[in-house]
Amino acid sequence: MDGANSQKASPVIALAGNPNAGKTTLFNALTGLRHKVANYPGVTVERRSGRWGIGEGSAELIDLPGLYSLDATSMDEEIARDVLRGSAESPVRPDAIVAVVDATNLERNLYLITQIIEYETPVVVALTMMDLFEEQGHVVDLASLAAGLGVPVVPVDSRKGTGIAELGEAVSSVLGNKTGVPNGLAAELAGEGSDVFGRYRFISGLVQSAVKHNDLDAHRFSDRIDSILTHKVWGLLVLFGILLLVFQAIFSWATLPMDLLEAGFGALGEGARSVLPEGMLADLVVDGIIAGVGGILVFLPQIILLFVFISILEDTGYMSRAAFLLDRLMSRIGLHGKAFLPLISSFACAIPGIMATRTIEDRRDRLATIMIAPLMSCSARLPVYVLMIAAFFGGQTVFGFVSLGAVIMLGMYLLGIVAAIVVAFILKRTVLKSPTPPFMMELPPYRMPSFRTVLANVLERAGLFVRRAGTVILAISIILWALAYFPRSDAAAEPGSETAASTQLENSFAGRLGHAIEPVIEPLGYDWKIGVALIASFAAREVLVSTLSILYNVGGDAEETGGLASALRDAKRADGLPVWTPLTSISLMVFFVLAMQCMSTVAIVRRETNSWRWPLFMVVYMTLLAYLGAFVAYQGGRLLGFT
Repeated sequence: MDGANSQKASPVIALAGNPNAGKTTLFNALTGLRHKVANYPGVTVERRSGRWGIGEGSAELIDLPGLYSLDATSMDEEIARDVLRGSAESPVRPDAIVAVVDATNLERNLYLITQIIEYETPVVVALTMMDLFEEQGHVVDLASLAAGLGVPVVPVDSRKGTGIAELGEAVSSVLGNKTGVPNGLAAELAGEGSDVFGRYRFISGLVQSAVKHNDLDAHRFSDRIDSILTHKVWGLLVLFGILLLVFQAIFSWATLPMDLLEAGFGALGEGARSVLPEGMLADLVVDGIIAGVGGILVFLPQIILLFVFISILEDTGYMSRAAFLLDRLMSRIGLHGKAFLPLISSFACAIPGIMATRTIEDRRDRLATIMIAPLMSCSARLPVYVLMIAAFFGGQTVFGFVSLGAVIMLGMYLLGIVAAIVVAFILKRTVLKSPTPPFMMELPPYRMPSFRTVLANVLERAGLFVRRAGTVILAISIILWALAYFPRSDAAAEPGSETAASTQLENSFAGRLGHAIEPVIEPLGYDWKIGVALIASFAAREVLVSTLSILYNVGGDAEETGGLASALRDAKRADGLPVWTPLTSISLMVFFVLAMQCMSTVAIVRRETNSWRWPLFMVVYMTLLAYLGAFVAYQGGRLLGFT
């Protein structure tokens, strides 16, 4: 499709800019929540696109990966460079470019602009962070800046929605035109010295003529905060305190909505059984579908709270401080500083975290990051942690005011981080040995989080969790119910008998499978039912909860158990001893911290590495590590007298 036709049908607008320039917030403001995520044709680099209403029609807006210059070194940057240059290799041909520029970092941001305007595609500069810029006492002459660059410059405030209409008008006005190199830039590039110095000489002169600075007080305030948040001792204590506060809030704030959801699914199960004829269909709907899917969805409030906190920390600029703080540690174990953001993303889900490693130039550094990303405790593990903590540590506190559950959960997250450090240290000195290049990053200005951006991120992640519960977990729940329901024994014909239900479950396909692996998992403190749940959870971590819901509800009355946590506490072995103890729950949480139990992650590693060698290596080493960790936790706890 040529440029003219594309403009008539639906112009394609590329959104480009430096990292942390406000590009994502602007993209959300322009597209609302009407964006989608896909891959560029022929490559595995993720792209976000959405519809942007401009003029009397609409355009396709493509959010390009952030980059500092067109001298690309990583996969993401190469894609963005090819799009912005309009090269033949580009998977997308933009009709115009919206270049996002952070007003508080004009000189660094404008370097990319001086490269983009050389390729004739129409350009409009969206000047973001103007509220911070003006709060710091700066004044910019927009007309002078636009004249110097030779392109329209539009100030925008994505949070308040100001400047959005003007930006659309500016883009409409330049469609079909060509951007020329401004005379001042052409003269500097033709002068002595490298292009880099020539561009910065042009930018320096332009900024001096168009901007009046008065940011001494603002810099002093930011520096005072950074002196604490990035301090090698105080910064770590602050980070630890923030994480503890997050987990404390997750436990305390989510209790009421979780109780309401649990009661709702209980009522739904009772209602379904009352209207369905007694038999296999009623058992499937109540004990399979509602118990399985409902057992997962009750944790949705905690998932939402986790993503709210993560989004706020990202939007305020604190995540970059945490990256700077931990870069010293990461460099000592051989990891590139750019590994921090993929690893942070993996706390939500390992899949986008692994995909984010494309920004790491060195192949061995990238592989090392991919191999440890699943050790970060993702949101799929959260239901497992919450269930174990609620069953055996609920209501207990440390120092009289800190929830013991929050401390244990923080411990599980820290265990994953420590394990990742150890594994990375070994990999970078053996199979993935390579020098670690220096890492430079900017610390964005502190700013208030955008409600719209936080909402968009939370809705996207919560939607993925709900869709997963309605697809993968639903399918697995039905399969597990069938394995626990068949073959039917004579004892199963006795309704209401707990002994009959136990006999039926033990002799089912699921029971036979659990008994087969019981000798292997018994040293970890697990019985055959836990074995069945472990096997099922290798498809998806959170399936463990739905599996236990099914196994402990088949043939029983959910009201009598008082919920799954009570059912676990009350479960007995044949000799009358409890199946579950606090030590068993700790062992299981340790196993889940370290094990690779997500087929989707295995698939994405296969795609990103273009080989089965690395995903198989990941599954093997993480499974062995999980078994060893759970063994040490359980047997070590017994030696110390814990139960």
